[in-house]
Amino acid sequence: MSLAAAIALPLAAEEPADEVERTVGQWVKVRSETARLRSEWNWQQSLMQSTLDALKSRFARLEAERKELLAKTATERRETVELEERLIAMNTAVAEAERYLVELDSVLVQLRAWLPPRLSAALELPYRSLAATGLPLGERMQHTMAIINRCQLFDRTVSSGEEILMVEGTGKRLMEVVYWGLAQGYAVDRSAGTAYVGRSGDQGWVWIAAPESAAAITRLLAVARDEQEPVLVPVDFALGEPAALKMGDASR
Repeated sequence: MSLAAAIALPLAAEEPADEVERTVGQWVKVRSETARLRSEWNWQQSLMQSTLDALKSRFARLEAERKELLAKTATERRETVELEERLIAMNTAVAEAERYLVELDSVLVQLRAWLPPRLSAALELPYRSLAATGLPLGERMQHTMAIINRCQLFDRTVSSGEEILMVEGTGKRLMEVVYWGLAQGYAVDRSAGTAYVGRSGDQGWVWIAAPESAAAITRLLAVARDEQEPVLVPVDFALGEPAALKMGDASR
């Protein structure tokens, strides 16, 4: 054996031993890291399990509180639903009432032409208020009832006094007038010695000349002013359904 071969043999024998040593060292490191990771995982698993148990306990407690709260507020929630339903019904009723009131006001405005002139003039303010746009329901009801109540009061009384009347063919004249409710009116123009009978016509309130009734109407005015003892005074009076009522029925 040559000298070169003798030297190379021990060197070749040492190489497997170094490789084994490195492999063993790496395996030890891997085992050590694995043991550390397992230990850390076990700790974290225990912590997460404890956290999970705490969350489950808290959830159970909150669920119990929720059920208790639902039981305690069942009556209040039922009453709230009932109140909401009643509110909806009330709003519907208010809307229906407002619609009906607007229709009624429209009829009242149309009927104004058939009112006695004195009453029509006295109702100028509520009629003007009804013509306003966007009128609240309460105010509309107030003005409507003012017109209706004033008409009912006028219809139950006999009212007399001086009044400027617009009579066709003569213009405005100052006359003595007495109204028998809403049905009839009588007027005397003393300066002209002419009498008139007022009533609802086809197009509204009209004054019709009645010179033949001047003496009777003069006596009627004297009785109304308490200037004469009450006596039966025959005067012209028209019976029948006023045209205004027919117009009101047609509008409905």
